[in-house]
Amino acid sequence: MNDIAAAALPHEDVKKRCSTCSLRHLCLPLGLDQDDIKRLDEVITQRRKVSAGQHLFRVGDAFRSLAAVRAGFFKVYELGADGREQVTGFQTEGELLGLDAISGGVHRGNALALVDAEVCVIPFDRFEDLLTGLPGLQRRFHAILSASIVTSQTLMMMLGTMRAEHRLAAFLLDLSTRLGARGRSPTLLQLPMSREDIGNYLGLKLETVSRVFSQFRREGLVAVAGRAIEILDIDRLRALVSGVLRR
Repeated sequence: MNDIAAAALPHEDVKKRCSTCSLRHLCLPLGLDQDDIKRLDEVITQRRKVSAGQHLFRVGDAFRSLAAVRAGFFKVYELGADGREQVTGFQTEGELLGLDAISGGVHRGNALALVDAEVCVIPFDRFEDLLTGLPGLQRRFHAILSASIVTSQTLMMMLGTMRAEHRLAAFLLDLSTRLGARGRSPTLLQLPMSREDIGNYLGLKLETVSRVFSQFRREGLVAVAGRAIEILDIDRLRALVSGVLRR
């Protein structure tokens, strides 16, 4: 079986360590003191480059390591009994991949790099040992697990209660918030995923995604040029979603 750590590169560059990484305010080191981060550095000693179109892991692969996305964007998806894809998320810098495999020891889904990417490899046995001695890291990891559950619950609510325009607005706002937290423009979005992937994730047909993008463009909410999306009126997008959530 493959594993995240396969083909990993040595963590030889000190600039790539947690203690000096520009993403530490988003990733595992958040809230840790310098001594604790140094201990985390001793565990996360490898990186792995993943080319666009390459899988980091596939369903059924043995689980030995988590991966923290250092650069790039991943599509996480499962396959139904009929072989059809079901996109369950899009992970980017500072976010973890492989959490769903902790309980069963094998990966339940697939992680595909949408662009050239790089991950920090976190051997889970060593990470578990570290958690017992670092309460701050344990709290941080529990917060990440909780956030993952909330994201899944939010997606289920969105698929069950929201109309197509509300789902797409919520998706754009979530992406805007996440990219903004990473120092990028919250209104100029270069989507790494296809319209088909967006529709799959949101439970919409490709034609519906295209129709709603056209509707948003006519209403002056966004400007669209291929995968480049400019949010022109973020307050109206927020009002569109918040009006649904208050019902």
